[in-house]
Amino acid sequence: MIDDDKQHRSILRGIARRVMIEKGLVPDFPAPALAELDGIRGPAAPPEGSARDLRNLLWCSIDNGDSRDLDQLTVAEALPAGGFQVLVAVADVDAVVKKPSALDDRARRNTTSVYTAAETFPMLPEKLSTDLTSLGFESDRRAVVIEMTFAEDGSLRASDVYQAAVRNRAKLAYDSVAAWLEGTGPAPREIVGVAGLDENLRLQDRAAEKLKTLRHASGALDLETSETRPVFQGDQLQSLESDRQNRAKDLISEFMIAANGVSARFLASKNLSSLRRVVRVPKRWDRIVELAAERGAALPKEPDSKALDQFLVSAKAADPARFADLSLSVIKLLGAGEYVVQRPGDAAVGHFGLAVKDYAHSTAPNRRFPDLATQRLLKAAVAGGPPPYDDGNLESLAVHCTEMEDAAKKVERQVLKSAAALLLEKRIGETFDAVVTGASDKGTWVRLMNPPVEGRLESGFEGLDVGHGMRVRLVRTDVERGFIDFARAGG
Repeated sequence: MIDDDKQHRSILRGIARRVMIEKGLVPDFPAPALAELDGIRGPAAPPEGSARDLRNLLWCSIDNGDSRDLDQLTVAEALPAGGFQVLVAVADVDAVVKKPSALDDRARRNTTSVYTAAETFPMLPEKLSTDLTSLGFESDRRAVVIEMTFAEDGSLRASDVYQAAVRNRAKLAYDSVAAWLEGTGPAPREIVGVAGLDENLRLQDRAAEKLKTLRHASGALDLETSETRPVFQGDQLQSLESDRQNRAKDLISEFMIAANGVSARFLASKNLSSLRRVVRVPKRWDRIVELAAERGAALPKEPDSKALDQFLVSAKAADPARFADLSLSVIKLLGAGEYVVQRPGDAAVGHFGLAVKDYAHSTAPNRRFPDLATQRLLKAAVAGGPPPYDDGNLESLAVHCTEMEDAAKKVERQVLKSAAALLLEKRIGETFDAVVTGASDKGTWVRLMNPPVEGRLESGFEGLDVGHGMRVRLVRTDVERGFIDFARAGG
């Protein structure tokens, strides 16, 4: 039992550090990396040569309200002949974090920032990721710009990649921008304070909606995802809340998917190998078919993303209140993503859930090492120079990034479960509504509807599979190990 007098954040921070080390992740920055950091006095100098000066454009960032590691800016323009152009500026992290270097070695070791319920363990030191390599408000920064020209229906007509100088004109937050776009809240003061930005954001919103419509026509899945975030009062944990998708998140998501596709194809056009993010055809398609049948729908025997999306759309319309549970079940059954090497001329594996063939993580180099590696490849392609990684390097990097990303997710989940155990330890014996999120020889896991936490079903799991709903009784919690154990309640 955890005493109420103890600081929850401190407890969870200690658990996070311990589990990171257990999973092969490094919580701290080694002395050589910190020594390099001390020698970095400011942001990278403005780009020279063929780079462009785009600081006059109405660039803005949209991210979580407390985010300072800003990787992307966006801006759009309506074209006279119809259609629209979208620019995505990605922070030029490579201009500061060189290869090889101690900072690069540390980033490659973890490959990702780790976001736990108590603390964020950044891939790069905060002096860089939240300042010198971040696209902060009113800061002149170097960027790799992905330029995309679309027809009126959202189909891509032309694209380019180049280096430029940019300036963030407004630092915006998802929730307030979404409320404004959806008509449930006022325009954020950051938008009102920049002439023309409101019109530009509405154009971005319309453009993103067209891209989304076109992707779904190709079979992209309409899944309702949510993240569970802790709510603290000081250092005491008060609750866990679900942070769901909204219109502003959809806007950024669509532009990033498009930009990641352009990045992949740009490298292919230069006859360069690349790191791709893929989600293969789901191995548990048979269970997805069963889930649809349980709701009166029929899916083909072979995996078909268009048919699955049509089912999801109809299921959401029929029962919007429980669609998040169905989405979670489908996500679990689709399986995890992974990094692979795409060589010029080889058939692309693609991303089943996004319904895209070409997808290279390239838009978050402050937070993910694959994006930093891809940025280096893109800059080499733009300059016409030799690639910074050969195929052997990329192969080992793909395996390592997949493994470490999986390890980071396990850390995040375990610390979140420890936070949930803190909240639930005084509720032993209570019953809750739950849905099965995992079923295998290793065990059966369920997720509660409220609070949104996951735990192991210790008894009563016979005959259950992913997507089944039931009542469960809380029988045990273990904060240090992040264990929450349930038994099936009633029949």
